[in-house]
Amino acid sequence: MSTAAATARPGEVLADLLPASRVRDAALVVGGAALTGLAAQLSVPVPGSPVPVTGQTFAALLVGTALGTRRGFLSLALYALAGAAGVPWFAGGASGAAAPSFGYVLGMLLAATVVGTLARRGGDRSALRMAGTMLLGEAVVYAVGVPYLALATGMSASAAIAAGLTPFLIGDALKAALAMGVLPTAWRLLEK
Repeated sequence: MSTAAATARPGEVLADLLPASRVRDAALVVGGAALTGLAAQLSVPVPGSPVPVTGQTFAALLVGTALGTRRGFLSLALYALAGAAGVPWFAGGASGAAAPSFGYVLGMLLAATVVGTLARRGGDRSALRMAGTMLLGEAVVYAVGVPYLALATGMSASAAIAAGLTPFLIGDALKAALAMGVLPTAWRLLEK
């Protein structure tokens, strides 16, 4: 058993296995924001929707799960604030808070916090728990993003669901499946 796995305790997330310091935490927060910004550049337009398919949601949920509640929140807060201030790292190199898809960014901030809390309770240790953690995180993103989309565009609730939720369900299921393999596998490797 490795030293990192030997020191893993209940209530810890993967980031807690690194030597503790403020520098570590700052680097993880900035790195998580940067990872989310990079993943947002993997952007494919969806016909009939102002919201593209991106890697951003997957990265945000992965950051929240791996970093935990506080660092996950801070990382996505940095991502949201810097993007709103003009850093071009939202989907497709966009920035600013005026985009109809900005509600999804706010949803990711909340979702990273939720999945970070679940990870501290073991939500990232098995494939089944990770599936539930990711699906709940994605539901939080949509619970904020879809109403924001409706308000920002003047769409009806059903039109916002059709444009901002329905086209993304298959991709989100694939992202959840990927996460079901990644984080539990990381924990198993650390235990060896």
